[in-house]
Parts: sequence; structure tokens; C-alpha cells
Amino acid sequence: MTGTIVYFSSASRNTERFVERCDFPSRGIDVRRIPLAPADGALHVDAPYILIVPTYGGGDARKAVPPQVKRFLNDPANRSWIRGVIASGNTNFGEAYAAAGPIIADKCHVPLMYRFELMGTARDVATVTDGVTRFFGALPH
Repeated sequence: MTGTIVYFSSASRNTERFVERCDFPSRGIDVRRIPLAPADGALHVDAPYILIVPTYGGGDARKAVPPQVKRFLNDPANRSWIRGVIASGNTNFGEAYAAAGPIIADKCHVPLMYRFELMGTARDVATVTDGVTRFFGALPH
């Protein structure tokens, strides 16, 4: 199987815990984290990936995409490998719930594959794990 999950997680680690619960490596899917601090160096990807991203901004959709994710996607090579987006959010944000997902999907011309709240439920984990596994299994090798 080819494919990678690229994710960003803030200091809260909600997104990181969700990705860990999906256990992608046991399914042959690589997992890479976008660094939290610029001093940690840039992440470069050279394989098809699905981006899992939290939503920032406290309900202000203009601030929904974390700056670290913007930096990562501003690299044309990284942007060329994105195949879909999964976004987390907080339903307390109303219409801005998981807003980072549709913003990135629209700008990168890829599908918004799923949205989940905070750390996700067991059902979210199962749905995402199954969907990602089937998606990468369908890609040409």
C-alpha cells in the first residue's frame, strides 16, 4: 500500500491523539507530523497524502487554517501530493465548525473527506481508518 497521513496537531494534542487511535502504521500507511515550531524544520513530502488538520480561530473562518499548515502547503512540492483533507473542529464554533477542511480542500482542489469533533469518537476513528485504508488501497502503486 502506498500513502501517507500528514497531520498537524497543536500543543493540545487532540489531532495527534486521534491519528494515534487510527493506528495507520499497522495498515501500511506512513504518518508524518507537520512541526509545531518553525525551529523544528520544514516537513517535505514526496508521496500521495491525506492531510488531517485541526481548525483554529475560535469561530473566525479567516483564521481557521493553522499557520504551520499554511507554510507546509505553500511549498509547491508538498501541495502537489495532497489527495484529500480530514478536518477536526468544535461544534461550538457554529458555521465555522471544522472550517479549515473546506478552505484547504477548495484551495488545493481536493475532496473534504471527513470532519470530526475535537479528538473524535470511536465511530469517527473507525470511519476514518477504514476510509483512508480503502482510499490508499485503490491508488495505483
